[in-house]
Amino acid sequence: MVEIMRAYKEFELENFEAWSGAVDTKNTIIEKGKAEDVDYLLDEIFPDGATETEVNDFLWFEPETVFEMLGIETEEEE
Repeated sequence: MVEIMRAYKEFELENFEAWSGAVDTKNTIIEKGKAEDVDYLLDEIFPDGATETEVNDFLWFEPETVFEMLGIETEEEE
């Protein structure tokens, strides 16, 4: 049985090396000053922890959800 490595409970977005489409979401979160709030968001979404790929995919494929949960307005909303 292979055990999947889970991300640390304390997550620091600035130190996370996002890839592909998650990079834009990460950068927007940092620019809007919400990087510290991501730890709480991820605890809510992934209460048992998450792999780096799960975190990256969430940032990449669910940016509207991420922004809404963090209170970040998108360009359409501004």
